[in-house]
Amino acid sequence: MAVAALVTTAALGLTACTAGEPEPTPGVTDGTVTIGTHQPLTGPAAAGYSSISAATTAYFEYVNANGGIHDRTIEYLVEDDEYDPVKTQQVVEDLVADDEVFAIVNGLGTPTHSAVLDYLDEEGVPDLFVSSGSRTWNQPEVYPNTFGFNAEYVTEGAALAQYAVEQQPDAAVCVLAQNDDYGEGLLEGVETVIGGNEIVEIQYYTTGDEDISGQLGLMQAADCEVNILATINGFTALALGTAAQLEWFPQWYVSSSGGDYPTLREYLGEENAPLLEGLVTVNYLPFSPDSEWVELFGQINDEYNDGAPFTANTVFGMSVGYMFAEALAAAGEEPTRASLIEALESGQLVGNGIVPLSFREDDHAAYHSVGIAVVNDGVQDYVDTTYNVTAGQVTPVDANPVPLENEGIPDN
Repeated sequence: MAVAALVTTAALGLTACTAGEPEPTPGVTDGTVTIGTHQPLTGPAAAGYSSISAATTAYFEYVNANGGIHDRTIEYLVEDDEYDPVKTQQVVEDLVADDEVFAIVNGLGTPTHSAVLDYLDEEGVPDLFVSSGSRTWNQPEVYPNTFGFNAEYVTEGAALAQYAVEQQPDAAVCVLAQNDDYGEGLLEGVETVIGGNEIVEIQYYTTGDEDISGQLGLMQAADCEVNILATINGFTALALGTAAQLEWFPQWYVSSSGGDYPTLREYLGEENAPLLEGLVTVNYLPFSPDSEWVELFGQINDEYNDGAPFTANTVFGMSVGYMFAEALAAAGEEPTRASLIEALESGQLVGNGIVPLSFREDDHAAYHSVGIAVVNDGVQDYVDTTYNVTAGQVTPVDANPVPLENEGIPDN
């Protein structure tokens, strides 16, 4: 009995000691922080987006080579979901359950990421910087651990429409939109400025289309003068090329998802690059050729990304990496999932955009302001016009670009 009592007492003491120790944070060791993502490395969206995660990885390698964040290197596990929501569920569950990642960062696509939104919420996994302009990610009262990255499609549509009516107040405005939430969101933004009944023609396409000459023919017949596009880069190029074949040359306004000049020039070929002159786009990241961020990202791309083509995806991917590094630095020397979310909601993070980040406790959207960029003499750059879009109101604001400091590595 005495021996049994002693054993019992010892066991209780061990249990109490173990219970008093904090549980280890998933994905965090003394020397590493491991995060994951789902990306379309193959499949229908690969041509447009597979280069994003490579750029993010390159930025993390740059940070790691310079000491990491709080003496920890960042390991980024990139899983191919083929832009298939079923596959997305599989790879994200593997990342969370098997790899025990600290966070999911920049999962790409509305239909794909929507398939894992509830799962990540239930598991308490920080779900950061979703690569999509859907409003779904900005619901802190429903999904407290989810934060968006892209400016919302509605924001971009409203800004493009506002610039259009200011530049050509009497022009006939039309819309060509992808037949999904992307197109619906941009159209909603355009309607907040112009009104649904004032849009002369609205045409839709699906990503399985190989010929949109029918849609463009109807827009030409409607005498459209300004065409606002919710298109990915391949369909932007297809729209401009098809219109040229019809000998029709309206003014083109394109969302950030389909308005990258280097990519469009590659699609169209050098001989057709003049079709891009005057193209109007919106963005929120540092794309100006003379930007210090662009210069740094170009150097990182050459050294850590095998000199891959430098496009909007490069800037996008590296900006995601910077944002996570900034949040991780602010989460403290012993980061937890809770301290990471607290850092994001603090209002102290600024990112690297043309305006500081908007993240707050009650606002999980990264950017409510976007700048207008125009292609002029083969150079795509911002003009002196930036709009804030809040509650359906479009307001001109001064751009306030975040300066490059500490060689692009957050202080830690």
